[in-house]
Amino acid sequence: MTPMTGLEHADLLSDDAVIDPYPLLAALREHDPVHWSTRYRSWFVTRYDDVTAALRDPRFSSDRIAPYRRAKLDGPDADPELRAAFGVLEDWMVFKDPPDHRRLRRLLARAFTPRAVALMAPRIRVIAHELLDDVLAVGSGESDLVRDFAYPLTASVIAEMLGVPKQDREQFKDWSDQITGLVFGGLGNTTRHDAGARGMRELTDYLGRLVADHEQHPGDDLLTAMISARDDRDALTPDEVIATGVLLLFAGHETTTSLIGTGLLALLGDPEQRDLVTGTLDDGAVDELLRFDGPAKTVARVLVDDVELRGRSMHRGDRVFLSPASANRDPSVFERPDVLDLTRTGERHLGFGIGAHFCLGAPLARLETGVAVPLALERLPGLRLAATPQWHPVLLSRGMERFPVRFDVG
Repeated sequence: MTPMTGLEHADLLSDDAVIDPYPLLAALREHDPVHWSTRYRSWFVTRYDDVTAALRDPRFSSDRIAPYRRAKLDGPDADPELRAAFGVLEDWMVFKDPPDHRRLRRLLARAFTPRAVALMAPRIRVIAHELLDDVLAVGSGESDLVRDFAYPLTASVIAEMLGVPKQDREQFKDWSDQITGLVFGGLGNTTRHDAGARGMRELTDYLGRLVADHEQHPGDDLLTAMISARDDRDALTPDEVIATGVLLLFAGHETTTSLIGTGLLALLGDPEQRDLVTGTLDDGAVDELLRFDGPAKTVARVLVDDVELRGRSMHRGDRVFLSPASANRDPSVFERPDVLDLTRTGERHLGFGIGAHFCLGAPLARLETGVAVPLALERLPGLRLAATPQWHPVLLSRGMERFPVRFDVG
């Protein structure tokens, strides 16, 4: 396949594409679905069938942290703090291939059970109401729904589930923002590694102390469950408990914060669909919000073997960005893919991944979003945009830094 002229300089981090990546993704999907980016020295794969197949293909490896650390950070001149930060990332389940990924997922699944998630439903509703009470109490009729609602809701829920004391939870915002640059960075941000390494060190130091305290004083929470997670063959090591705690604190709120924000934004722009929202959103409606504009813009993989795809030769060691955001709007799979339809059924989106790396936190994300979105619409009458949202300028994820809104007072 010959790429369409004009797409050779396609950039998902251009100002226009950060605000709305879907026109560029559609052009790539139609005219250059296996696209080589000279800017990022990487492949971009955008069609549903190709993304689905690649997510299941062991040649597309999730293990991209260990090779980077060995190549860039094992020398005598490497920053020891940055080396330590990537050592923590290396223990994250999402950056593992089988059998290591299977082992960690099996042990963590014993702690992160659907029952534990379901029991959080009343508490999620209470926290959401309290946050909206605070928004209304200001009396200005204005708010930033990321800062005042989506972020503190999801961060409070996962911190509470892990057993983090309430007085310590404010610190996680700064740490999370710093780690975001390390994990989701825009590839052109030269300072993201320094800030990310500092945030990772502070967070892992904090969790190390918290794990030690939980070992002496177990509680009814996820951290205690991870410490005791074992079967007849295995258990999580202390370093793995800390690394997984960092992963859950980060991934457990970052993506769902984005989903609540983009879900509300989509509904503000579509009064017909907004009128369908009554009570708690069911899983199908949440999945449609995730399909339409979810937090997973691209997923990074590294090839461990040569691959031929749609006439393009991809080589071992190449970096590949698979795009769930593009796949979820592929017209060969989804009818009217650029239209939000909360009644949509039948098609399988890729917002939570697929196969071995299907998101372990999907039930929690569905529950939080299903509660948060309708409550915000119900309790903030006349909710509307106050200014243009500000988006995170990163390649892997899609979410708002600022979501300024107005609503009717009294």
